[in-house]
Amino acid sequence: MKSLEELAQIRERMKNKVALREANGEIRIVVGMATCGIAAGARPVLNALVEQVAKQHLDNVTVTQTGCIGMCRLEPIVEVFMPNEERVTYVKMTPDKVPEVIEQHIKGGKPVVKYTIGAVEN
Repeated sequence: MKSLEELAQIRERMKNKVALREANGEIRIVVGMATCGIAAGARPVLNALVEQVAKQHLDNVTVTQTGCIGMCRLEPIVEVFMPNEERVTYVKMTPDKVPEVIEQHIKGGKPVVKYTIGAVEN
C-alpha cells in the first residue's frame, strides 16, 4: 500500500465482497463444537444436520462449526443465521430434533420455538 487512494480502493473492494456475501441468500447453520459441546453430543447433531442438508439438496445452506458459544449448560447449541433476520439459537439439540428444524425453520422460515433458548430458559 503506497497511498491513501490505494487504501480507499482496497476498502471499497472489501465492502463489495462483504455485501455480496450477505446478499447471496446463504443460510448458515453453526454448531458449537468446543469440548463442552462435543461432550454433550454436538458431533451427532452436526452429522445429522449435514446429512439432512445434503439429502434434501439445500444448496443455499452451509453447515459449519465453531468453538464455545458460551452457554455450556445448554449444549449442544445450534445457531441459524438467515439473511436479513435475527439469529436463532437452538439449545439442548439432538439428532432427533434436526428434521423438524430443517423442515420448519430452514425450509419453512419459521423457527421451532420450543427448542430455542427463550423457551428453555423460561
